[in-house]
Amino acid sequence: MGTPAFAVPSLSTLIENGYRIAGVVTAPDKPAGRGQQVRMPDVKRFALQAGLPVMQPLNLRDREFLDLLHSMNIDLAVVVAFRMLPAELWSLPRMGAMNLHASLLPQYRGAAPINWAIINGENKSGLTTFMIDHQIDTGKILMQEEITISENETAGTLHDKMMKQGAKLVLKTIRGMLSGNITTLDQSLLEKQGFILKSAPRITREDCVIIWTHTVASICRLVRGLSPHPCAFTEMTAPSGQKYSLRAFFARPAEIYPPSPAPCGQVLWNPHKDSIFVQAADGVVALTEVQLAGKKKMPAGEFLKGFPLDNHWKMGQPEITTK
Repeated sequence: MGTPAFAVPSLSTLIENGYRIAGVVTAPDKPAGRGQQVRMPDVKRFALQAGLPVMQPLNLRDREFLDLLHSMNIDLAVVVAFRMLPAELWSLPRMGAMNLHASLLPQYRGAAPINWAIINGENKSGLTTFMIDHQIDTGKILMQEEITISENETAGTLHDKMMKQGAKLVLKTIRGMLSGNITTLDQSLLEKQGFILKSAPRITREDCVIIWTHTVASICRLVRGLSPHPCAFTEMTAPSGQKYSLRAFFARPAEIYPPSPAPCGQVLWNPHKDSIFVQAADGVVALTEVQLAGKKKMPAGEFLKGFPLDNHWKMGQPEITTK
């Protein structure tokens, strides 16, 4: 059971190692991209190429769907990057349902553990396999592996590392379960005195706004933690007052001497013309890869050829409208 590209290597690894996949459950096809063309999930595309039966129920409690799964005599449900399962589904397989989560549980339970680990400045994260129960990401732990978060890690690079290592951990976990060599661990035993539990809720549009009154380090982490998706953004205001939405894919601290006395959000002159310098609370942020709304992503040096920014330009927070 899975939907995005993150889940594909786990499915592929199980097939390569001789496990019989009774079926693949994934999300329904849906419109995506500028043209809103209907696209199938990555897992479905791979499963069809592998000749596997695919199920895309709108409702995981649908009686016909559950009856079909029951008729398959499933031993184990393997869940990677899917959605919350109802008890009728996770309790159906003989051995239950195991899930791969992209954090060291109980830390960073939720939909966006990769993003929040980088945004919060963690120097390590990891992967956890656990048995699904009634609540989100709270089941008994099967296996865990640590992963180092490098200084310039983005959500994209950490995602790819976890995707590959996660497939290996899924395989290792299933082998351990079948051989009886795994002892499950209750997550509550890891919550020691003084333990601060950090969550990983779904990223909202408000979370993606760059706030220039924050520190350089926190802004750079935000940009990296949301790159390449959903992406941090800011509102760029020209001397004429015209406003542009600008997405940022990578940011680093800029060394300027003497320090600038400019107000937060002020664009500063960059003599190297290889990045966009913006004043933050305690220093200057260099945006090195950006995208103007409706245009393609490009290095900041290329962007500056069309937008020769100087200190008459400002960066600020756009108004966020919610439905």
